[in-house]
Amino acid sequence: MVDNHSIHVFELVVGLLIVAAMFLRVWFGRLGAPSLVGFILLGFVVRLIDNAVPFLSSASLNILEFLAGIGIFVLLFRVGLDSNLHGLISKLPRAAPIWIGNVVLSGLPAYLLCTWGLGLALVPSMFVSVAMTATSIAVSTEMWREAGALDSADGETLIDVAELDDLSGVALMTLALAVAPALHFASGKSALTLASEVSLLFIVKAAFFGAICLLVARFGERRIVAMLRGADEPGSALVLIGVGLIIAAIASLLGFSIAIGAFFAGLIFSRDPEAVRLETAFVSLRVFFVPFFFIAIGFRIEPQSLGLALEIGGLLLIVAVTGKVVGAGVPALMTTSGAGALVIGVSMVPRAEIAMVIGQQARELGDWAMPPEVFSGIALVSLVTCLVTPFVVRALLKKR
Repeated sequence: MVDNHSIHVFELVVGLLIVAAMFLRVWFGRLGAPSLVGFILLGFVVRLIDNAVPFLSSASLNILEFLAGIGIFVLLFRVGLDSNLHGLISKLPRAAPIWIGNVVLSGLPAYLLCTWGLGLALVPSMFVSVAMTATSIAVSTEMWREAGALDSADGETLIDVAELDDLSGVALMTLALAVAPALHFASGKSALTLASEVSLLFIVKAAFFGAICLLVARFGERRIVAMLRGADEPGSALVLIGVGLIIAAIASLLGFSIAIGAFFAGLIFSRDPEAVRLETAFVSLRVFFVPFFFIAIGFRIEPQSLGLALEIGGLLLIVAVTGKVVGAGVPALMTTSGAGALVIGVSMVPRAEIAMVIGQQARELGDWAMPPEVFSGIALVSLVTCLVTPFVVRALLKKR
């Protein structure tokens, strides 16, 4: 039987969250900080209130998860749409050393810290390591734009490296999600053997899915874009999202997550500049749904895990900052000055969208893949790096 009272309560909550999210977007924008920090904190406040005075039913929580799932889809669809694979290929010689340096020096120390320092199991350590390799360049981009430096050689290098970080982060997340169950539930086989077997199957599935995406990009994308030119903006947005959902559903049927499918759906349309311009058609959808993803992240933070999360997050924060500043800054010295290398390294520090998607996807597998205190620790790293980095980048750019 439908509980109408619970539904009405949740309608009220959704309305309040939408209004609060809009105010937070404005307030954090004035502060020069990313609004996602406010969204995560908002979700955590809702969790605290619900713990004290339970008002969200299981049905309400399912709806919140649904809204967050659409938020993940829209978020990664946009990341894929903004990627420029053809342009990246020509810039690989300049960007690749910085990309490799910051990924290795962020991921490997994080893994060693989790296994040796914190005593975590293999699977959680793997997911934390992958999450730490990610970068949220959107947090620092506005500072570069304010300084008129985004179109400079250093600014272009920064964007190229960040795009490579997005691609490698999504690829590593996909592989980690594939091998994690086998590594955890294995019996009688070594981790290396299991990882090899699962990885081989993963490569076969990925090749098949890649072939589907290539066919759509080759023969269907231009026709879809041509059709969208004659549609109004809301209609074109719905068609783009619809096609993306179909591709994401195929990815899910092949054993990938809907987040992975959303990323590749966006990647299909990224090759056509006309399709990229159509991105403006679903800005309203992004503004509505994406905050619910970060609100759900905050809601998943368990208050009782905060004590241990502060310790884990504090140690991870050291790795997160050092890995990017050194890993990206030192290789950048090959192409720019010391000041330029420093600001590039610091600009790579924020962890937001991709890092939290990785944490959320691992959390959905269970505590064995992402314990609550570790998830809260990653969220803490995201909050601190996203809050502090813009002010540091702005100061460095002004000094430079």
